[in-house]
Amino acid sequence: MSTLSAPIMETTLPSGEPTARGKVRDIYDLGDTLVIVATDRLSAFDWINPVGIPDKGKILTQISLWWFEQMADICPNHIISGELSEMPEPFQQQPEVFDGRCMLVRKCRMLPVEFVIRGYLAGSGWKEYQKQGTVCGIELPPGLRESEILPEPLYTPATKASSGHDINIHPDEAAHIIGDELNQGAAAFARRVYERGRDIAAERGLILCDTKFEFGLWNGALMLGDEILTPDSSRYWPSEGYQPGRPQPSFDKQFVRDFLETTGWDKNSPQPALPDDIVLKTREKYIEAYQLITGRTDFS
Repeated sequence: MSTLSAPIMETTLPSGEPTARGKVRDIYDLGDTLVIVATDRLSAFDWINPVGIPDKGKILTQISLWWFEQMADICPNHIISGELSEMPEPFQQQPEVFDGRCMLVRKCRMLPVEFVIRGYLAGSGWKEYQKQGTVCGIELPPGLRESEILPEPLYTPATKASSGHDINIHPDEAAHIIGDELNQGAAAFARRVYERGRDIAAERGLILCDTKFEFGLWNGALMLGDEILTPDSSRYWPSEGYQPGRPQPSFDKQFVRDFLETTGWDKNSPQPALPDDIVLKTREKYIEAYQLITGRTDFS
């Protein structure tokens, strides 16, 4: 790994620490705006690994910015700029840390619901369907197979958990939490963004299985926020070799999950550090997703 830059695990400014640190992102509150910085931290099974993935934060940021641009005519979003030259001066003074991994965004009042859109039957949806024939309490036709395309994209919201797993809920419960008008409006935006993302991904040899979006309110208007359609928020499969009835290979942290499952780690204590080969394979998978989605080749 000597040829790679060291992963950026945390960021700070001369004026102090970020206002908040998520699993992956450091957030700086500037009043009416935020600077969201994607670090190279990697979260798996709700724990942050002590070893980062070099350039992961840059890759995620650039994928998000690319997708926000593709969706701008469907739904307003929180992006002001992704250029370091347009960030406040303290960020510009540390280009080796912040360049390529920052987004200057409008400070929205975020809704306490995640808007998950599923186009295929996988993950927690498949597990629930096997037991009950439903996903988030929504009844589906009998006889569907794992990884099978659904009759239509399904809105299956989840509550945001400050720690641990998010909890899947029925759309009616989401409406109870945020109100029916906001629930319907954001769900409609989410479906349209998913459908365009699915179609663009298909042109690039990818299946967009499912994804999650976050929405907020800015000056009373719904606005798409956070990240969108990255390998961290979405499940992408290669179109080549796709076959329902089994799990599919994905463009995400599967190398990490598979490794951790072999270590005897109990999932209730700090993770063992990832070995170099797993870090490299994971980085390569993120780069492959970036190149396929955007058509760009500026990571190597």
